[in-house]
Amino acid sequence: MTRSRLAPGTGIVTVPGGAPVLRTSGGEFLRIDTGGVTGEDLVRRLAGEGTPGEGASDEGAYAAELARLVEAFEAAGHALSTPPRPPLAGRIVHVLGDPVLTAPVARCAGAEGAEVHRITPDGVAELARAAPGDGAEGRVAVVWCLDSPVPDGLWDTADRLPGRRIAWLRCHREGAHSWIEPLAAAPGDVTSRHICLRRLAATAAHRELAAYWAGHRTPDTGPHPTEASAALIAALLTTDLIAWAEAEAEAEAEAEAGDGEGVGAGTSRAAVVPVRRRLRRIDLRDLTLTEHPVLPVPDVAPLPAPTAVRTRAGAGTAEARP
Repeated sequence: MTRSRLAPGTGIVTVPGGAPVLRTSGGEFLRIDTGGVTGEDLVRRLAGEGTPGEGASDEGAYAAELARLVEAFEAAGHALSTPPRPPLAGRIVHVLGDPVLTAPVARCAGAEGAEVHRITPDGVAELARAAPGDGAEGRVAVVWCLDSPVPDGLWDTADRLPGRRIAWLRCHREGAHSWIEPLAAAPGDVTSRHICLRRLAATAAHRELAAYWAGHRTPDTGPHPTEASAALIAALLTTDLIAWAEAEAEAEAEAEAGDGEGVGAGTSRAAVVPVRRRLRRIDLRDLTLTEHPVLPVPDVAPLPAPTAVRTRAGAGTAEARP
């Protein structure tokens, strides 16, 4: 017989002298009506320990009633018939950038089931140029981490990855602040270019900020990520990858069920702002985290080309400009 296990975060509480109680993953306590099954046997069955029902007058009927109880737990999501699958299983995560950040990111993503590979900027460019239909769509992510401001044009090619349905996640540091930009996984998501435009539009010091990004600044004085702050950044990046993988899995399940095909919004259960619309800033001095909602910048139509018109009076021709 296949033994079920309690779902992650759930547990059975045995009150002395009382019936067993289920503590859900959300922290609620629910009374369990065990019927003719003993609480001890139900707990052993859900925990996968021992053989329940030994010595019962009708072992077949007892086992059937116990099986119905376990099925009810599974239907409600409080028990699993198979061990839970790691959230990033089946996903490939390419990492590149500064080792102080890429090393913990690789560890965290690998621990959650991802197949982690090191990649170079040239490799990212190849991914962005690859022909559609090679299996990368919805299953591959690129994480680029910098312990410095982003050099001009460095991420331009990677901004094309969402158009190939390859997840694009990045972070960088400016002085004492590390910025984690929203994960982009489909056309229309927020790219690094959008972040630059939004930040320039949001400050009166836009000329100074642009000059800072362009390298017109004094040498960097840090602070650089410590082991603690690097672990925090890696954990936040991995959380975004998990939200992306869950959204893709839901979209795949809906497509297989015939409910339509689409890309999930990647919204974490605990998040106020959706993952793909959230810019985060970490103060490396005290690890303070702030979140800022951000939207993509729509494309602007080009100005019409100047046209020449002839006039009867004057010099003969004049250019009409918009």
